[in-house]
Amino acid sequence: MTRLLHRSIHSPPRRAVSASGIRFTDSEGRSYIDASGGAAVSCLGHGHPDVIAALHAQLDRLAYAHTGFFTTDVAEALAETLIASAPAGLSHVYLVSGGSEAVEAALKMARQYFTETGQPQRRHIIARRQSYHGNTLGALAAGGNEWRRAQFKPLLMQAHHIAPCFAYREQAAGESDGDYAARAAGELEAKILELGTDTVAAFIAEPVVGATAGAVPPVADYYQRIREICDRYGVLLILDEVMCGMGRTGRLYACEADGISPDLLTIAKGLGGGYQPVGATLLSQKVFDAFANGSGFFQHGHTYMGHPMAAAAGLAVQHVIARDNLLANVQAMGAHLRAGLEAAFGQHPHVGDIRGRGLFQAIELVADRESKTPFEPARKLHARIKSEAMARGLMVYPMGGTIDGVRGDHVLMAPPFIVTPSDLAEITGRLAEAVEAALAA
Repeated sequence: MTRLLHRSIHSPPRRAVSASGIRFTDSEGRSYIDASGGAAVSCLGHGHPDVIAALHAQLDRLAYAHTGFFTTDVAEALAETLIASAPAGLSHVYLVSGGSEAVEAALKMARQYFTETGQPQRRHIIARRQSYHGNTLGALAAGGNEWRRAQFKPLLMQAHHIAPCFAYREQAAGESDGDYAARAAGELEAKILELGTDTVAAFIAEPVVGATAGAVPPVADYYQRIREICDRYGVLLILDEVMCGMGRTGRLYACEADGISPDLLTIAKGLGGGYQPVGATLLSQKVFDAFANGSGFFQHGHTYMGHPMAAAAGLAVQHVIARDNLLANVQAMGAHLRAGLEAAFGQHPHVGDIRGRGLFQAIELVADRESKTPFEPARKLHARIKSEAMARGLMVYPMGGTIDGVRGDHVLMAPPFIVTPSDLAEITGRLAEAVEAALAA
């Protein structure tokens, strides 16, 4: 009997009782390798002594202060740390409690920017199909995860969706990466022209698509083209790095690999590594100046924004990542993970694609490799793989609806940044067993 409303009412989860490093232990004494970081959250693993010490110290000083009355040293220090390494042009930080809140804030910032600058007609948000930006109503409206959106559509604001940059599924045979990048980015320009060049407020996208499609990176100069199109028509570029950011891809900010800077950038998950609920929206100087020279405030707020304990966790996690040079390990172990996945699944008749960046990798399952035909959705292959993996002491992040919200299965992996080659060998070995068992069922 439970009084909690769990994610699945008829299949309550196992009960976790402890965790250390990359492993969980449940109430029956079973151990599980956390190969997904929960939902790409636990970048330092579990029980890191430096983060725990920082939280104890902050709790002894100050647990909570409402930002309507006070700022705190630790929140100010986290903002300074984030901006010191942020993409060019980003100048200020708005601290919240998670990714959905960060996206909601970014959408509101985009709208307020245009009201402050005398362009109130700019109201349209453009995003991409097969994206995910959060579960609050504004973030859900912007996102392109059809399964999550379906029953709530009557409550959602209008948003417009273009095709993703999804080479495995969308790139034509014989089409070069450059030509495909131009075609995919061209959909944004076409949509802006369709809606009216002075009516679009923002375009939002994940630099590397996360859970909805499974670690999908862009190709060629796609994001440079996107940046140019946004600049051409005065549209704000929002990059959602809630899942792919904060070092997950081998760069602290995922968009660094694409050589661009956004006007607004959202982070969470790896920001605090799961030690506290924390997220942030980073805004550019021009957005900040519009607020500062206009109304003098951002018309938004949450009770727990800038929470000292959350800020302490974020600051400690980022300090450990920098001090221990963990981004180099993400790059090295990311290459090691890719090699292991290629060895295990590169010739597998039911694995069509292996993709990702850094320690953010995925495999896509197909019924037929040559035609890329997915398995029937009713088979729920992704759920079978999760069950078989858990039975083998492995946590991965499988999802269905990879292609269009209904068809397609993939498995996402996002192990902690402290992972070792032997850990990765164990992860790929157990995953291979789980996939075979699920296919045989």
